[in-house]
Amino acid sequence: MFMCTIDQWIVGIFRLYSIILFVYALLSWLPDLRGPWVRYLAMLVEPVLTPIRRIVPPIGGLDMAFLILIVLINFVIVPLLQRAVFGACYF
Repeated sequence: MFMCTIDQWIVGIFRLYSIILFVYALLSWLPDLRGPWVRYLAMLVEPVLTPIRRIVPPIGGLDMAFLILIVLINFVIVPLLQRAVFGACYF
């Protein structure tokens, strides 16, 4: 039962990280909303985006790394984790 709780927390952390990515991307389009707190978001997001940018550089000013990471989290990692949690905790 304890492992089920940990697995659910991990899924929640990935969902929260996805929201943080979305906010960071939004702030890159709206520079008037930036403040000193954006540095903390950058410390969370940039280390993950940098390796993706090395493989897929920005195309015409559009940073595809955000899209790739959000799709990877929301359509690959989270569903796999949810399936593992459901299989381990409810059967």
